[in-house]
Amino acid sequence: MRATSSTLENNRIKLTVEVDETEMNEAMEAAAKSLSKQVSIKGFRKGKVPKNVLIAHLGGIEALRAEAIRDSMPDFYAHAVSDTLADPIGQPDINITDGEESGPLKFEAEVEVRPEASIKGHRDLRVEIPSPNVTDAEVLKQIDRFREPDAELRDVDRPIALNDLVTMDVRMQKINSEDEPFEMSDYMYTVGSGVITEGVDELIVGLKAGEDLKLNGTFAGTKDTATYELKLKQVKERVMPELNDAWVEENTEWKTVDEMREQIISQMRRMKVVEAQMSQRDAVLIALSDLVPEELAPDLLISSETNERLHDLGHRLSQQNLDLEKFLQITNQSPDDLLATLRSDAVRAVRIDLALRALVKAEKIEPSEAEIEEELISTAEAMSTKPEILRQNLRDSGRVVTFQAEVAKMKASRWLNDNVTFVDPDGVEIDRELLKVDQSQDLDA
Repeated sequence: MRATSSTLENNRIKLTVEVDETEMNEAMEAAAKSLSKQVSIKGFRKGKVPKNVLIAHLGGIEALRAEAIRDSMPDFYAHAVSDTLADPIGQPDINITDGEESGPLKFEAEVEVRPEASIKGHRDLRVEIPSPNVTDAEVLKQIDRFREPDAELRDVDRPIALNDLVTMDVRMQKINSEDEPFEMSDYMYTVGSGVITEGVDELIVGLKAGEDLKLNGTFAGTKDTATYELKLKQVKERVMPELNDAWVEENTEWKTVDEMREQIISQMRRMKVVEAQMSQRDAVLIALSDLVPEELAPDLLISSETNERLHDLGHRLSQQNLDLEKFLQITNQSPDDLLATLRSDAVRAVRIDLALRALVKAEKIEPSEAEIEEELISTAEAMSTKPEILRQNLRDSGRVVTFQAEVAKMKASRWLNDNVTFVDPDGVEIDRELLKVDQSQDLDA
């Protein structure tokens, strides 16, 4: 088989393919073998029908050839895609130009291909991730959690501050609802916890016992809004026990304040490094994808990605004995809400894909044949199959370019992690070596 590719307008290509007579004869033999197992001819068992009898039954050699072309066209097209290293994203429009009755089969296939993006500014990316560093304030907060059970509550006559305990009467009325208002007396609220509704902590700080507070906010983690009326009745502050070696030894697993502090710092550092590492990959890919305009993402790819995500969601729900309707009820979503979310995620995924491919070209980090072969062998081992079988499957399915692109994108991801600048939420650059530490190891060793 011979195949060539030419570029058309609007991200489309045309494949011109010629299938030689030897391949056509093989296709016809395969079609005859398949049909002999399907047709019923008096005097012959299925699968044992002689070829000449089968041809006569079908109405002539032309009918067998037509069947062979119909059966083999997907394979011919897939091989043409692989041989020309095309990257189609849609279904082809196929037109047979010669050979329907005899001789080499010739056809053309027009199809939309993945667009090529170009990026600028990837070397100057500053990617925000959680800081892996532990601050003194965070350590003190963690220590205070150990001290809080022994804290003494004292009445205060001063403006409310963070961490104070305020006794209040609460009245909540949903807006645009006929539900009866919810009321609760002598509710003890820790200022800064934010459990009543968003914004309450900022407004309550500075008030005093005897004052009232009224605000609108969301209700119980939903999109519903409600009016909250708070009557502030009493304010208490927590007086922590003195932090000394005697208290530490009596109330914790450690013997001294220094030992307690060192262990807490070590544990928190582990957790913060893990948190930073877990967010690192997604954060850097999102930052890179922002360099690709959303309008460059083809609708075909977005729709395909959205459908795939919807299918995966349905599969996961079925494993949990849930259906989509129940899921929508639990998450308080409409079908349109869910589709909008899935589509938004799909757009991001497509932009990430285009951006990584663009980075490969921009930095000239295309994988070598040896790298592709190494990854193919590794993938075959993971699939418990032989490399030559996987290699043939990739060609037969037209996924040669897809596999090569995945190897290239892995190289691009490694390049990103090694070259972008990571910063914490305050914009302070993060020491890259901290992000390379294996969290399974003792960070203080």
